[in-house]
Amino acid sequence: MECPGHFDSTFRAGHPLATVAVLALLVNAASAQEGGLIAPGAAVRRLATGFAFLEGPAADGYGNVYFTDIPNERIHRWTPGEGVTVFREDSGRANGLRFDLDGRLLVCEMGRRRVTAIDVDGVVTVLADRYDGRRLNSPNDLWVDPLGGVYFTDPRYGAADDLDLTGNHVYYVTPDGQTVIQVTVDLVRPNGVVGTSDGSRLYVADHGGGRTYAYDIASDGRRRNRRLFVAQGSDGMTLDAHGNVYLTGDDVTIYNPGGNPVGSIAVPEPPANLAFGGVDGTTLFITARTSLYTVEMTVTGQ
Repeated sequence: MECPGHFDSTFRAGHPLATVAVLALLVNAASAQEGGLIAPGAAVRRLATGFAFLEGPAADGYGNVYFTDIPNERIHRWTPGEGVTVFREDSGRANGLRFDLDGRLLVCEMGRRRVTAIDVDGVVTVLADRYDGRRLNSPNDLWVDPLGGVYFTDPRYGAADDLDLTGNHVYYVTPDGQTVIQVTVDLVRPNGVVGTSDGSRLYVADHGGGRTYAYDIASDGRRRNRRLFVAQGSDGMTLDAHGNVYLTGDDVTIYNPGGNPVGSIAVPEPPANLAFGGVDGTTLFITARTSLYTVEMTVTGQ
């Protein structure tokens, strides 16, 4: 995400707007509906608002969705029964989130310049805070591969006078957690990252370069065969079960695996990131500036 300068937040647990389905917004998503992706008659709904800048949605194995409010340094959780509650304070300006194969919540802590894992008992483990002995820039987004390795992007937005590393890159934490590998050298400011469930393809959004690239994944986690996927950058991104790629910008744009647009979803605020979740896994959760939105889909995520 391109971090904004300053925000005021009115959200607190129990806030009247922090409830499920407080507002249904009838947004024209006909193009995606024609492609059979959005459920018939579905509308974009605002679940909660009054945040500062939302990011990083990730669903656990039960469909509950966790997301971050970066300037307010909180991780929130949405559940069908409780709606939105505060999961963790003092988050280190957490941005991207993802659950690993052991059910731990992985967190990109931009402020503390590290990637961490929170287990079911709340114990925090540092997965990566340095590369080649030098501190990371500001980890932003991440994806866990089928072997348990972790790809994460490390761009810096804002002041760069304290940086130890040269450039903004993508890194890979090996499945044993012992080694951090740099896997890109030629991106301007990588941001969103996601891969296919079979671990064969990686997508990286170069937000700074206005491009999204696809890579083949080698057995050691390194990427190869870079090619342009689409001439559009993105903040966050996700995949559905059919391999369609969802990019964020002024709205949500959906591309098939060949890079051809198949639909779009208009959102009242510019979306930053998105993830599938909910009881059936067919609800698309969208973090967009001050609000959390959803839309019912006919597909699940990968």
